[in-house]
Amino acid sequence: MIDMFNQPFHLTTMSPWPIITSFNIFNLLSSSIYLFNYNNINCILFMLMNIILSSYQWWRDTIRESLHQGTYTKSIYSNLKFGMILFITSEVMFFFSFFWAYFHMFLSPSMELGMNWPPMNIITFNPFNIPLLNTIILIASSMSLTWTHHSTLNQMNFPMIISMMTTLILGITFTIFQMYEYTHANFSINDSIYGSMFFLLTGFHGLHVLIGTIFLMTNFIRMLKNHFSKINHFSMEASIWYWHFVDVVWLFLFITLYWLIN
Repeated sequence: MIDMFNQPFHLTTMSPWPIITSFNIFNLLSSSIYLFNYNNINCILFMLMNIILSSYQWWRDTIRESLHQGTYTKSIYSNLKFGMILFITSEVMFFFSFFWAYFHMFLSPSMELGMNWPPMNIITFNPFNIPLLNTIILIASSMSLTWTHHSTLNQMNFPMIISMMTTLILGITFTIFQMYEYTHANFSINDSIYGSMFFLLTGFHGLHVLIGTIFLMTNFIRMLKNHFSKINHFSMEASIWYWHFVDVVWLFLFITLYWLIN
């Protein structure tokens, strides 16, 4: 019994939220089959709501353990940082596989595509229109988020809140412009391998932007409740890493999908 407590890690209590969230994610993917076959989005919306609710309960327990109960030690925060680094590394590999597939077709177009890239009759976007604007928006959001981190380290609450609000507004604006671009595209996901790769890459990136926005919004709410200090602000730091990763991926997308082919 003494040895169990003589270690730097927190022994978590029994929690139902990990298994419930896992089942909800499985059901979300299963409900996508129902969407594709019957064109009914109700199941996906229901499962999304369940994921949001279970995730909220899980995060609430985590915040209570770390902030109010003070059970998180330096070793735990060190492991959390290492885990976040591994997660972002896995995301890098995820996008790397898609970029590999894209460059396989980009550098050596097949005869079925007319030896052209993009294929003939594909009207691409003007890279210096909405794509460039979205690039500027994401770079500006990274700058404002860096301002947030600097303000947190120096305990400047008002600049911290203003800069985080700016980042959230820019992130939501990026998503709105991306949706506008999708609705005005002259090709679809079914129009050749270029259309498939374009919507696959930008769609997954847009999903990561949405997840990052939710992550930042959660930290913004915690910020208003004074949950962060100069020493204890890992949740914000993790969201900053994730957002910078999303920005770097977009820069690669802008260069490869929009600029190089024009």
